[in-house]
Amino acid sequence: MRTGKRGTARTKAARVDLRPMIAIGTLIAALGVLALPVRAETIIKSHGISTFGDLALPADFTHLPYVNPDAPKGGEMSQWAPGSFDSFNPYAIAGNSAALSSIFYESILSGTLDDVSAAYCLLCETMEYPEDRSWVIFNLRKDVKFSDGTPMTAEDVLFSHNLFMEKGIPEYRSVAGGKFQSVEVLDPYRIKFTFTPGTPFRDMPGQAGGTTIFSKKHYEENNRDLEKSSLEPFLGTGPYVLESFEPGRQVIYERDEDYWGEKHPLNVGQNNFDRIRIEYFADDNAAFEAFKGGVYTFRNESLPKRWALEYEFPAVQSGAVKKEVLPSGNIAGGQSIIFNLRRPQFQDPRVREALGLMFNFEWSNKSLFYDLFARVNSIWENSEMAATGKPTPEETAILQPLVDEGLLPAGILTAEVPLGSVSSADNALDRKNLRRASQLLDEAGWVAGDDGIRRNDKGETLRMEMVHSRTDLLPVMNAYVENLRALGVDASFDIIDDPQLQERASPPNFDFDALPTTVVNGGLEPGAVLKQAWASVAKDNSSRNRMGYANPAVDKLLDLVEFAASREELTTVVKALDRVLRSEFVLVPRYYKRDNWVAYYDMYERPEVLPPYAVGELSIWWYNAEKAEALKTSGALK
Repeated sequence: MRTGKRGTARTKAARVDLRPMIAIGTLIAALGVLALPVRAETIIKSHGISTFGDLALPADFTHLPYVNPDAPKGGEMSQWAPGSFDSFNPYAIAGNSAALSSIFYESILSGTLDDVSAAYCLLCETMEYPEDRSWVIFNLRKDVKFSDGTPMTAEDVLFSHNLFMEKGIPEYRSVAGGKFQSVEVLDPYRIKFTFTPGTPFRDMPGQAGGTTIFSKKHYEENNRDLEKSSLEPFLGTGPYVLESFEPGRQVIYERDEDYWGEKHPLNVGQNNFDRIRIEYFADDNAAFEAFKGGVYTFRNESLPKRWALEYEFPAVQSGAVKKEVLPSGNIAGGQSIIFNLRRPQFQDPRVREALGLMFNFEWSNKSLFYDLFARVNSIWENSEMAATGKPTPEETAILQPLVDEGLLPAGILTAEVPLGSVSSADNALDRKNLRRASQLLDEAGWVAGDDGIRRNDKGETLRMEMVHSRTDLLPVMNAYVENLRALGVDASFDIIDDPQLQERASPPNFDFDALPTTVVNGGLEPGAVLKQAWASVAKDNSSRNRMGYANPAVDKLLDLVEFAASREELTTVVKALDRVLRSEFVLVPRYYKRDNWVAYYDMYERPEVLPPYAVGELSIWWYNAEKAEALKTSGALK
């Protein structure tokens, strides 16, 4: 499996300074008018594309810089997954797809684990596009085969594109549907995508090249349906095929010995395991015990208490299991508690701010997390895109027109960006924050009665029911519930099974008050994906916009994200966006891990220096058969 696959693109156009653009017309898009780009005459022919600047790797590169090109093939990597599964279709809302169920598929372009801007030709030999990126031609490789041995052609690419436009998840269709003016098969191995005038073209070649490619023949002859769950995968070109599975218990993927792309420079030193096995467990405690017993062999740990106290079992002490802290260059996951903004009790931002004040990170980190977590403040935490302090002049230039239009309050221009509440580390309930939260709820009309419960003027209680399937969240969420109850909120946190959670949290149901989850930040180079999470058009149809967020000011900022012509501009616009989203208190920021905590049976090896944006255990690590045999001989491994 290739991790870090991206459908992104980069620009070679001259850098445009942000401030003159704003002075001319607030990036034009901020006024809601999309400029018609002028067609460039110069045609670029390349082995890939990059969002900002030039590609790091030359056309004749032989392998990625972070792999071992001589890594041996063989052996098995095994991991665990929570809950259950009933489908191998990760592209449908219906069903609960199996872990790694996109492993069968590839796209025309592929990203790397050390460069968020780059996308290189995988299924194509070269790509052609004008400087303004208003269209792209992919010159496809003639040796690409589906896993049944049939050739992949431009007709399969066209079919796959149309399929996602017609039957892809609603949030993707609503955001991407109008951006493609036409798609033409020029010959069996050439296909041209032309983009709609007025579309921000920066990311469009990468988006076109990032589409998953299916076999048209197999799909049609077998009457497949992208919108339905199925235990039969679609036919793809990827390096692994399905070997076997037990529904809800186990999945085994097998390396395709006839994989067309084994010697491709992007694949040299990758896809090294003959088998990848996923074992399913109902909860994390059962999964950890199974790891200790050697049922599976590689574990990414997420619980700080366990990492601090429970990795001293015999296999670790003997050296059979290695325990490592590996650095992470990734943006912090936006782990938060989101409010369902469709609920009337969460309409007032003072209510949301008050509820956020009751989450005590400092006490949780000291008492529950062994000081191993860091606080999330920003949706783009641990990156240069996180807003800080008061707006810079560049941010102000973006925000001022939105204030003038009445879309944002004037205070956004002078206020410090909100941070997560600071609480006492010695007491779970911070009295200072309790007083401030009480004042906010009083002002919002939620007054505590004789029984201590807060009600509005209609007699309705302030209710906040939170649900999730992860039992490891119980200690921290129960502490949060107790603080909310002290405030007079009718709060609860309930554990439900994973299928029920998926049904309740997904469109069209959205049946929850609040949800501990991860909000979409679009990664280190956000683009159109942000619209699937934050745009008004995705308010009621997107599994990425579960909170039902809609704001016309944010819609205009999202346009600016796509139109940014340099990394500096992108960073400034995202900072302004981060500032606006945080000012509305639509989520309660939680915490994140600074590093990767991994443990594995000592039969795996890896490159000495890992890429910055992934551990890469399924792609660039490899199996040492001699070490594995020694573990089995010693009895440490079954």
